Amino acid sequence: MTLHEGTAPLAGHTLLARAAVIATATIFGLTYSLSAALIALDLAERGLSEALIGANAAMHAVGVLVTAVLLPHITARFGLRPTVIGALLSAAVLLCLFPSFPLVWLWFPLRLMLGMASEVLFVLSETWLNALSSEQSRARTMGAYTAALSVGFALGPLILSFAGSDGFLPYLIGAGLAAGAAGLVVSPAVVAPRIEGHAHSNPLRYVGLAPVAMAATALNAAVETAGLTFLTLYAMSLGWAETQATQLMTCMMFGAIVLQLPIGWLGDKMDRERLIIWLAVLSAASALAWPFALGSVWAIYPLLFVWGGLFVGIYTIMLTIVGSRFSGSEIIGIYAGMGVFWGVGALIGPTLAGAAMQVTTHGLVLFVAMACAAFALAALRLKAGSAR
Repeated sequence: MTLHEGTAPLAGHTLLARAAVIATATIFGLTYSLSAALIALDLAERGLSEALIGANAAMHAVGVLVTAVLLPHITARFGLRPTVIGALLSAAVLLCLFPSFPLVWLWFPLRLMLGMASEVLFVLSETWLNALSSEQSRARTMGAYTAALSVGFALGPLILSFAGSDGFLPYLIGAGLAAGAAGLVVSPAVVAPRIEGHAHSNPLRYVGLAPVAMAATALNAAVETAGLTFLTLYAMSLGWAETQATQLMTCMMFGAIVLQLPIGWLGDKMDRERLIIWLAVLSAASALAWPFALGSVWAIYPLLFVWGGLFVGIYTIMLTIVGSRFSGSEIIGIYAGMGVFWGVGALIGPTLAGAAMQVTTHGLVLFVAMACAAFALAALRLKAGSAR
């Protein structure tokens, strides 16, 4: 992959480009977390049933699936920077349109288009940052990227806590941040890579190229959404008060943000495939300690902080591995496929965890531990097979 200027970028321009891409990643996380909670609350206030609210949320996933097929072709035709700018401005406009339309049925195509814009930001921010990274520091760069994603996910609920869910204000805040990121990306000082290579129309081809990457993405989404849904309820079932139980997820997300840079540093110093297996094994083992640690505030907070960093580190290192092996339209196709698997994981994770919690009080723990262990085993077998 070459840069659009055709020459090596200045160091200052590269730093600015990284800042712009990381801002884009943050906006993706913000758009996803803010819209999910805000639109659901708004639709409930308008009297829609849980089934219709769920159907509206599913339109986001439909947008992701559509974009996964089309994005390699779109990016090859229009270029990476214009596509990212278009997605950021589209997200800003769409967020403004939701409260402007009194007819709720129009929110369904709006949600689909917001899912499409979010998927573009998700895939192309990863592609862009990988193109700007050297092999010596790629893992640390992707660690900063996943930390930015986590910050974006945390900003959505934070905006709602201050602005509330009524009226235009929360939508306008999200739109303003997306437009601000577009203003940063549009700067001519921000270097953009030229996408080279033929865009294939069959998304299954990309799944075959990087099966572990798809599995890591599904694992991340499944466990993350299951945790967001059930961790508070699980702690409350063991005697925690609601206020203290909700703080556990905040602690876990804080670890996911802070620990990505040291994990990225490890990824630049040791075998990355071995590291990702160890991260999965440690995530499974430490999840099994949750029931014991929940008996002590002094034990559970450090454990969840470290666990959050270890678990999200799986995704960080997987992004690094993909970025070191693929480039051009091929890497866009793989990242688009990972976006689809993110949606699949987010769908099945809460379902399986909820079923497990109906069987046993510690069902969430068993689901998390088994999912991480299964991924570790699959990654180990694939590593052993490739070594033959």
